[in-house]
Order: sequence, then C-alpha cells, then structure tokens
Amino acid sequence: MVNHMKFDNVKTYETTLGGRPLIIETGKMAGLANGSCTVRYGDTFVLVTATASSKPRAGIDFFPLSVDFEERMYAVGRIPGSFNRREGRPSERAVLASRLIDRPMRPLFPDDMRNDVSIMVTVFSTDYDNSPEIAGMIGASIAVSISDIPFPHTLAGVNVGLIDGKPVINPTSSEREVSKMLVTVAGTAEKIVMIEAQADQVDDDVMYDSIVFGHQEVKKLVAFIDGIKAEIGKPKFEYEKHELNPEFYALVKEFAYDKIKLALNTDDKNVRDARMKVIDAEIQEAYPAEYEENSKIMGELFYKLQKSIVRSWLLEGKRVDGRGMTDVRALASEVGVVPRMHGTGLFSRGQTQVLSIATLGTLSDAQKLDTIYEEDAKRYMHHYNFPPYSVGEARPSRGPGRREIGHGALAEKALEAVIPPVSEFPYAIRVVSEVISSNGSTSQGSVCGSTLALMDAGVPIKAPVSGISCGLITEGDEFTTFTDIQGIEDFYGDMDFKVAGSHTGVTAIQVDIKTDGLTYEVVKQAFDKCLVARRMILDEVMLKAIAEPRKELSPYAPKMYSMKINPDKIREVIGKGGSVIQKITAESGAKIEIDEEGNIVISAVNGAACDVARKMIEDIVRVPIVGEIYTAKVTKIMAFGAFVEYLPGKEGLVHISKLAHARVEKVEDILTAGEIIKVKLMEIDDKGRVNLSKKDAEPKEEVAPVAEATEIKE
Repeated sequence: MVNHMKFDNVKTYETTLGGRPLIIETGKMAGLANGSCTVRYGDTFVLVTATASSKPRAGIDFFPLSVDFEERMYAVGRIPGSFNRREGRPSERAVLASRLIDRPMRPLFPDDMRNDVSIMVTVFSTDYDNSPEIAGMIGASIAVSISDIPFPHTLAGVNVGLIDGKPVINPTSSEREVSKMLVTVAGTAEKIVMIEAQADQVDDDVMYDSIVFGHQEVKKLVAFIDGIKAEIGKPKFEYEKHELNPEFYALVKEFAYDKIKLALNTDDKNVRDARMKVIDAEIQEAYPAEYEENSKIMGELFYKLQKSIVRSWLLEGKRVDGRGMTDVRALASEVGVVPRMHGTGLFSRGQTQVLSIATLGTLSDAQKLDTIYEEDAKRYMHHYNFPPYSVGEARPSRGPGRREIGHGALAEKALEAVIPPVSEFPYAIRVVSEVISSNGSTSQGSVCGSTLALMDAGVPIKAPVSGISCGLITEGDEFTTFTDIQGIEDFYGDMDFKVAGSHTGVTAIQVDIKTDGLTYEVVKQAFDKCLVARRMILDEVMLKAIAEPRKELSPYAPKMYSMKINPDKIREVIGKGGSVIQKITAESGAKIEIDEEGNIVISAVNGAACDVARKMIEDIVRVPIVGEIYTAKVTKIMAFGAFVEYLPGKEGLVHISKLAHARVEKVEDILTAGEIIKVKLMEIDDKGRVNLSKKDAEPKEEVAPVAEATEIKE
C-alpha cells in the first residue's frame, strides 16, 4: 500500500512585476528550514530558504549573516565545462548576486543579534528575460519575513532600465541590449536601502529620477510581501541580545573619553592607531582586574566610544582631519609608473593609494564564462587586489574574497561604457588595481587609477571616468552628508554612496548603508556632491597627468589590425583543413582570428608581421580582374604550359604560347618550378578557368632593324 503525500499547507500568491506574472509558493519545498518559498518569474524559478541557529555564536562582535546564490548549470540546460562536470566554487557573477542580496538585507536585521542566519538562493531554471537575482532578492525577503527569524522590516527590489529616455521596470533580454543603464533598487516602503548601477554616461538627474521610479515599484512589492507575511508569518523567536558590560563601559568612558577625542583628531591613520594603543595600555594599567575580565570586548568597546565621538563631530560639521564637509583629500595622479607595462596609473587620495596596470592582449585572451547567463565571454576585465600591508596588517594573503570581487566588478562597470568597440580597438583588455595603501574608498581610487592606466596604454576610451564617495550621519530626523569619506568615517558612518562617471554622466553606482534606509533627500544630496567632486578630480588632477589617450601603443604591447571580408570568402581564407590560414601564420608570424561574420583580427609582436598577413589575406579575397598583372609562383610544369598561383589559393594556366614573344619549344626552356614571374590575366572562361599570359605582362623586346645595303655609285 502506498501512502500518497498531501501538501495541506501549500499557499500560492501572484502579482505582476514589469508586466509579467510573479508567482510565490510556500509550504511545499524545504519544510525543515525556518522559512522557505519558491519564486517563479516567467520561466525563471528559484528556491529560497532562510535558516537560523537557535543560540548565538560565542566570541564574535558582528551579526553572522551568510547569503549564497547557488548557480546550477542545468538551469539553462548545460553541463558544467569543468573537468569534474559539476559546479565548483561560485562564479564571479554568483558572488556578485550573493552580495546584491546580502547588502540590502544585512542592515535590516537587529544589529545586536549574534545567531547565525543563512539565506540560500538556488536557481533551478532561468529564461534570460527575468532576472534570477531579483527573484532571489524577493524570495529572500519573503522567506525571512514568514519565518520565525527576527527581521523587523520588509524588503523588495527591482531592476530599472532606460530605453528611449524612459525608465523601464525589469527590462527583458532584448530590452537590456538597447537600455542605457541597468540599476538595481532595493528598499522598504519608506526608504531606499541599496542601489547598484551600471550605465552609459547617464545624466545624474535622469539617474536620480529613475531610482525614484524604481522605488515606487518596490513599494508595491513590499505591500504584496506584507500580505503574505500577515497570512502565514510565524511569531519571531526571542534572541539573546548582545550587550557590553555597562559598568566597565561607563568606567572606560569616564577615564578615556577625552583622551580618545584627542587621539582621533588627526588626518593620519597611523598616528591615530598609535595613540589608541597608548590609551589601551593606560586603561590596562589603571584597571588591571577589570581589564583582564573584559579584555575580549576592548575592541568593541573602543569602537562604540570612537563611533559616538566621530558621529557627534560630523553632525556638528567637524571632521577628524579638519576638512570641510565637501572637501576632497589631497590628490595626486601619475602615469607610466612601471617600466615595460602596457599602461600604468597611480592615483592617490589622502592615505588611499591605488596602482592600476593595464595589459592588452589578443581577442582570444578574452575570459570565457561558464555561467547560467547569456554572456559567454568578457573582453574587458578588471581585477582588484587588497593586500594586508595596505592597512598595516601582518597576515598571509589568501586570494580575493567577496569584497575584492565586488570592488573589482564595480570598477569594471564604471569603465565598461567607455571602452571602445572591437571594430575600433581589437584588443582584449585587463586592468588590475593594486591597493597600495587604504584609508577609505579604494574602489573609487581604482576607477581613477584605471582610467589613467587605460589612457597611458593608448586605449582610445570614449571619455575619462573618475569616482568618489559620499558619507552620511543620521541622528533621529537630523542628518548630514559629506564628500570623500576616509576609513574612520566609513567605519562609523551610515552610508558609503559611491558614484563613478564622466563629465557627461554616471557610469556606475554602489550604495552600502548601515541604517534602515535613505530618504530621497539624502540620495539627491549625495548625487549632487559626488557630481561636483568627480568633475573636480578629473579636471584638476587626472587630466593634468594625461590629457588624452596616447596615440601610440607601448612597444611591448601586441600589434593588431582588424579587417572585414565577405563571409563567402571565409572558406578560402581558412582553406581545406585550415591549410591556408596555417600558411599565412607560418609565413607572416602573425596570429589570425576570424569569426563567422567575416571579421578578422591580425595580431603580432610587430607591425610588419601584421602587414604581411594582411596583404596575404587581401590577395586571397581579391576578385581576379581581367587585364590586371599579378606576381605568380610556378606550381606545376606541363607539356602544354605551366600552372601558376597568381593569388593565394588561386591558380591559372599560362599556355606555352603565352610564355614568350618568340616561339617556345619546351616549357622548361623558359620556366622552372617555384619560379616567381609576372603574369597578366587574359580570360576567365564560363567554367571559371583562368588563362594567364607571361609575355603580355612584360614588354616585348624591340629588335634593332638591319641597315639596308646601299649601292655605291662611282
């Protein structure tokens, strides 16, 4: 006897998003998680689960949230390309998707909770038109909201495109191809919580209006999720609140508050850190027993005291380094820093310093992607490294983490819009930003340094791009924004509003917050301040280091030449079994890449090799013209004449009667195999046979006339 399972608690909820149905189902899958749901958006289908530990994790001073976006190659009907034929470490796109969901959710959890919370988004299928990231973000909000995990807010998110000057919610694949931007806006019903954008130099005001437009759609989704929560949401569990020892905190505050204020009042991070070590030693000496008992929380205690000082100063209009609220730290730009590189740019802002290095390669160097998305290759790559020494730490480097991948992707988005197309610049491009010193906003320093490196490399970018960040401090209804946050202001502040762009408009945005969200007024102020600062950085510093891209590439960069041929001629250029293209490569020393549309890229270590290969290809695709003279190679001698290769891969016959102006008895008397001769194309018959003439390609020798005998008369 078979017992058939009944899913009595299954609930289905439906709404529309971007004009397409969005279907939520709960109660069928992942019943052991604290909360779970499936989200179907078109044919994109994801499972989202939220689980939490019953007890707090001991010995930590942060909220341990993890968000994992799990790509499955079966979601697009493909088998993984790895050796093991299974998914391994997350792709870069999956890491960015995890961050996209994590960043708006993290500040909405109680900041004094220490229970582990895990949110997992598993993509079962995707149809390219409907974003699995957006489906995952909505599902994550629902899974947590209907669970017993404390989460006092309701979150939702959408993508916004810009087509023909009008904002579009969740553009489809074809719409994204023509959209001037793709902006992710996440928020609650009251405020904006996160912004992530890539744009093609979109005007700042247009960008701001599009963000507001997206938030209006977010509000509708929040109301939809609140309805689900009201119907099936579980009561939230009580968690053990993490609190500092109030008696010891009061003791340290009374003893060290004024000392800490003095320690913070400097623009030098090293001086500040040294002063704080002295204060720590003084507290330990003054209160040895109390210090020993609370030694594990000293870092957290100092954090709380410094935070209160810095925030109160900022609300009063004072910054720790004495700058005005819109002042940018001291700036410096330099190019050509490292020898033999294709392009380098060193950008410094205060104690933040980034060295970006550009490398040019052939198009075959483009990164091949094995993901669930449409893109299968990436020609422009940006990587970001954050070594321990950049913040004065002594620890081993363990490779890039999620933060490094995220910062590299942000700089890549910022510059992708100004990278020239392959038709204008047939190179693969990689830029690596090495953070040499870090005291705030290294990602935007990477944008500036990378612009310098690209221009130094001779990449004809459409416009130079700079980046800057804006900070925020809030206290009740009171708030203040300020330009160019340094590390301490980022650490203790409420917002890191990063904007990159050219003189024309915005190319990338990334906004991280630590509050319950941003009002429209805050967002508008941040845009206005970043616009003024990034233009100043371009005009006053970067463009004075290098005014425009270099006209010539580095002698160490590969040389490229692009051309286009009739697609019908591709077979002739490649030859049977690749014989022709292999011959071109062998004789010229150049590398040849050709696509199905007839676009050819020739690359070599020097321009001369490119010229040889180009000439050979041009000869192959040339249409033979009757009456033209060609340089030919004798390939075969017959009794009736000789066959010659007059163009690469093209042969014709020089009949024995066409070898010379005088009568020829034997072909061998005039020609030898392998000889190079001039021939004239005389005829292409109705069967395509080519008849050539040697004698008509060379001048006829004039025979001197014999003098007639003259009769001598006596």
